[in-house]
Amino acid sequence: MGCVESREQKAAVARSKIIDKTLKADGEATSKQAKLLLLGAGESGKSTIVKQMKIIHQNGYSKEECMKYRSVVFNNTMQSMVAIVRAMEHLGICYANEERTSDAMLVLSYANTDLDDLPPDLSVALRRLWCDPGVQTAISRSREFQLNDSASYYLDALDRLSDSSYVPSEQDVLRTRVKTTGIIETHFSFKGLNIKMFDVGGQRTERKKWIHCFEGVTAIIFVVAMSEYDLTLAEDQEMNRMMESMRLFSSICNNQWFTETSIILFLNKRDLFEDKITRSPLTICFPEYKGLNNYDEASQYIRRRFESLSGQSKAKDVYAHFTCATDTNNIQFVFDAVTDVIIKTNLKDCGLI
Repeated sequence: MGCVESREQKAAVARSKIIDKTLKADGEATSKQAKLLLLGAGESGKSTIVKQMKIIHQNGYSKEECMKYRSVVFNNTMQSMVAIVRAMEHLGICYANEERTSDAMLVLSYANTDLDDLPPDLSVALRRLWCDPGVQTAISRSREFQLNDSASYYLDALDRLSDSSYVPSEQDVLRTRVKTTGIIETHFSFKGLNIKMFDVGGQRTERKKWIHCFEGVTAIIFVVAMSEYDLTLAEDQEMNRMMESMRLFSSICNNQWFTETSIILFLNKRDLFEDKITRSPLTICFPEYKGLNNYDEASQYIRRRFESLSGQSKAKDVYAHFTCATDTNNIQFVFDAVTDVIIKTNLKDCGLI
């Protein structure tokens, strides 16, 4: 009788060890998978971060891939000048040289054209307009109308863009703006992790699609454009962009799907914020702000405001980073730290630490 029990006990112990070994193996496999959801309001820089992942983790953009962005660069450049010309009329800003009026009319005639190249007449008109002091006055008042962040970057580079042999650089590609519709999925490996990153459209009409990405999320990277504290939404001229981001961030932090999910906050466009804060006070967005209008004080105030929205019931911290999505070195450094957090979280969730 004792021998039978002993054999059964040994068999049970053996089965238990096999189960434990299988569970550990499953846990280790799971710990090497990461699903990241990239969220944030429209034009916060999410798609630029995805492009950086390709540059940093997928051998970058080939010449052929860069060439595919030529038309996007041309159209972004042209549409930026269209926005400036229309704003000048609305704001009552005159050209320093009256001859620029005919150049402006030419630019407007291309407003609904999808450019594959930069026609010589348009190139000349754009360059003359960009040199006009009236246009520069409009740029200084860009918070009063909708203008792409990349406007000055491309318009400053018109000589290079106008060359018939022009090939977009990786920085040119990073600066391109195309509205994200639907869900863009990117796969790459880093530090032993197989990472799937999902970029979804940030405009209000796109947000209903986020629900399909919620299941099994390892971490959320929420992107905020710091520099947009004094701007309104393209889709709602009455809504301040920073307030919209705060409202959205609060809804994500306090969503039942994410009570146990790590949330990583990218306070993005820090370079534009640092340039703007001395000219445009933070009280435009936060009337109660009493600090100085400098980068250090104002940026920390914004960070605290977002962190305060994470909710008392949240079991995990919010990991905040100040970022410049167009700066490859900065994003590489920040994402290295982010990956360490994800690895630690994965190991803990899988019971391996």
